[in-house]
Amino acid sequence: MGGWRLKVLYDGACPFCRLEMRWLSRWNDRRLVAFEDISDPAFDPRKYGLEYEQVMGVLHAIFPDGRTIRGLEVFRRAYQAVGLGWLVAPTGWPVLRHIFRGLYLLFARYRVPLGRLLGRQCPRETCGLHSVDRQERGRRGPR
Repeated sequence: MGGWRLKVLYDGACPFCRLEMRWLSRWNDRRLVAFEDISDPAFDPRKYGLEYEQVMGVLHAIFPDGRTIRGLEVFRRAYQAVGLGWLVAPTGWPVLRHIFRGLYLLFARYRVPLGRLLGRQCPRETCGLHSVDRQERGRRGPR
């Protein structure tokens, strides 16, 4: 089987997301993971059966057959695909799984304000859920 086995939908306007995707890209020698920037004006979440608010709320990934995963499972699968599954293995362990899931959801909820707190500004109107125009475009489709 050629081509990607997992496509990660990430927010290129988020400094944390960009950093994480750059890290994964460095290890993605076999190109098993593809990356799609949801902050790109041409991005349409409906082609994956999703809404803009969903993909902005937590990390999503798509398999070639159209199945979708989200949250920490995306990290586990992406890291496994690039040969670094051992780094995120504890996030799937029975007791720790719930702790890591809660921490991830907390981070996902506050990633934009955290980026600002650290002096990282999102470019113009693409600041995640804080952009009403972008939300409306996600509902109505690209203009």
